Amino acid sequence: MLFGLDGVEIGLIIVFFCLFGGILSGFPVAFAIGGAGVISFGIIAALDSAGLLIHQAIDTGSAAYQDLVSTGVKPDTISVFRFPDLPRIAEPVFVSGWETALDRNVSFIVNRMNERVLAGQSIETLLAVLMFVLMGITLERSKIANDLLTTMARVFGPLPGGLAVSIVVVGAFLAASTGIVGATVVTMGLLALPTMLRNNYSPELATGVIAASGTLGQIIPPSIVIVLLGTLAGDLYSTAQETRAVDAGCTDALTYLGQPAVVSVGTLFQAALLPGIMLALLYALYAFGYALLNPHKAPAVPMTGGSGEPITRSEGFTWLLGAPVALIVGTVLLGNLGVIGSQNVSVSAFSDIGQGASLRTNVSETCKASMIELHGQSAWDQAVAEQTAIDDAGGAAESTRLTEEELATAQQEKIANAAPIGTGVAVMVLLLGLTIVMGRGIAPSRSPQPLILGAIGLILMLLVDILFVSPTTSSGLTFVMLALPFALAIYGCKEAAARCATNDLIRVVFPPLVLIIAVLGSILGGVTNPTPAAALGAGGAIMLAAYRKLQDQERSGKVIIWATFAVVIALLMGVNFDLRINQSSASAETWIAFIIAYAAYLYALFGLLFGCWVLYSSGVLTPVVRETAKVTSMVFTILIGSQLLNLVVISFGGEHYIQQFLKSFDNEFTVFLIVMLVLFFLGFVLDFLEIIYIVIPIVGPVIYGGSFDPKWVTIMVAVNLQTSFLTPPFGFALFYLRGVAPKEVTTGHIYRGIVPFVLIQVVGIGILWFFPAIVTIVPDLIPN
Repeated sequence: MLFGLDGVEIGLIIVFFCLFGGILSGFPVAFAIGGAGVISFGIIAALDSAGLLIHQAIDTGSAAYQDLVSTGVKPDTISVFRFPDLPRIAEPVFVSGWETALDRNVSFIVNRMNERVLAGQSIETLLAVLMFVLMGITLERSKIANDLLTTMARVFGPLPGGLAVSIVVVGAFLAASTGIVGATVVTMGLLALPTMLRNNYSPELATGVIAASGTLGQIIPPSIVIVLLGTLAGDLYSTAQETRAVDAGCTDALTYLGQPAVVSVGTLFQAALLPGIMLALLYALYAFGYALLNPHKAPAVPMTGGSGEPITRSEGFTWLLGAPVALIVGTVLLGNLGVIGSQNVSVSAFSDIGQGASLRTNVSETCKASMIELHGQSAWDQAVAEQTAIDDAGGAAESTRLTEEELATAQQEKIANAAPIGTGVAVMVLLLGLTIVMGRGIAPSRSPQPLILGAIGLILMLLVDILFVSPTTSSGLTFVMLALPFALAIYGCKEAAARCATNDLIRVVFPPLVLIIAVLGSILGGVTNPTPAAALGAGGAIMLAAYRKLQDQERSGKVIIWATFAVVIALLMGVNFDLRINQSSASAETWIAFIIAYAAYLYALFGLLFGCWVLYSSGVLTPVVRETAKVTSMVFTILIGSQLLNLVVISFGGEHYIQQFLKSFDNEFTVFLIVMLVLFFLGFVLDFLEIIYIVIPIVGPVIYGGSFDPKWVTIMVAVNLQTSFLTPPFGFALFYLRGVAPKEVTTGHIYRGIVPFVLIQVVGIGILWFFPAIVTIVPDLIPN
């Protein structure tokens, strides 16, 4: 053996050094990865042909091996790591020759490009990457960060370490709206770093908090990391659990687990929400604690300027905190009491299918033993009892077509159980009510009459819904009856919105906040998957940036505003009317709703095209599209290059060798801890994209093939990958910040500044390790 190492071990070392050298060569990473695969394969093939790479494989024909298998040990669990004393046999790393491996790699790379890049099941989800990148770059070019930094500095500046806390708040906000680490770090470095240094902030704290806050976009959804990692994790988890089920003696994962072995990007967005917020809070707490211990290095800085009417503490508490909380809590309470709820009375023409047992019980004895070991004896006994009851009742009830009488009875039951106030009306009243109370709190000295009229309109809307709108009332008649109270409410809300616009915080935060709620709300609420939501975000970002540009040019932005209202109108029509075009017949009100919705759609499309023209004529759209194309092309080229490198590792047995090493540990936590440590240290030299597409496919079958929740595993990996932006020497956030930092800020300041935040990342991973419910609670609460 060369250098006393196994041939596969030498092959892995060659691959690593070729990859590392390719990255250091100065070539674009996307091409360096593919080149590293080609070069490393050539070197390994040459050494193998020369007889220098010898793999010491277990001799499967030996008596010791056969005796071990006869004791019941599964052959796939036997490895040199678990049973080092078994007889070995020397063989080349390319058992069938490097020519056969090369031919197989060429065939596989074409198939994998087709499956994962061009026409696979994950391509629709990967399209979200393009949309989110376009959304982020557009918002970054709209100068939203400038306004946010100025406004948040006025809010938090008077606190100890307030400027640092404001950086964290803005970083979290930009993470949820842009998700582009480079743009966020560069923008905050240019705008905030000189201000912090002028106010005697420590260079270490200033640079550390800017670099760390900029990386929040990698974990707070919508996150490109989670999109890329999620598409890969879904395939790895499904395949690994199918293999686990077969090894357990069952036919498939659904039988063995009792539930489908799936994990979606939307579910991962839900799981990432609380960990992202937790990291932002840890950053802010550190900045605040540092300021308390070192007040001369992070002083309070009262910021002048701003607009809006001064208000007393009691007025602020009443109208800006107490009244909104009361409205929200009251709505939730009425919903739990059944006063607010669905008024949908549509009934399926078929009966419900009978519910099956919680677990499949018609399985082999081997599968039964494995399922009892996984779920417990009590769960198995319960499933057997459920299946026995189903069999005694003649089997599971099949779905049958209901008779006219049964349909009428079912519909009457729904009408009787319908809530007095519809969910749609309640949500609209809540949103308009929040607008009115906020308007009152922003300008309490101004005349309350318009706001009182708006509040009366909201009360009338509720009364009309309770007294005159029944579950069987048509949508058209409901609109007519609610029109007058709604117009009255809109009159009050218009005045409230005008008052809110005088406040810098609301004026700056509200537009991107609406976009964030629209995008994340549709994903987290299970309304749609990430790709349509990303398209919505990209369109909204273009219109928001166009409106901002029109304001800068002192031109009217009414077209953009009315286009936004057109989107709302189209959604309202779609929610309240059946606008499917394949209906055999349609009522007059349905035709009217269709015409209104179609007209609103056309105007919204016009507004979007107008926004594109505004950005194009202002010289903004062209660089945005060019930058989006560059980033997206880089991601997909890295995906293709990493597939080539992975196939090289597979071809000489490197992937199998690593997986055997990990499987040699009996404790799942030990295996996952080793993987997390490897990912952490690889983050010092590799970017998150290389780790996702090169390392995760190798270790994924092991970490996703156990009993861990796949959401928890994926989010733990994502938080770990976030650290790769901060760890020297190749932390991208450090490069971005070094490029825009003033001359008096040295590289040593930046490196020392990020050390506490890397430790905070490790603490955050530890918290998620010991409290996995932080990851799983949101997906468990929100139905998919």
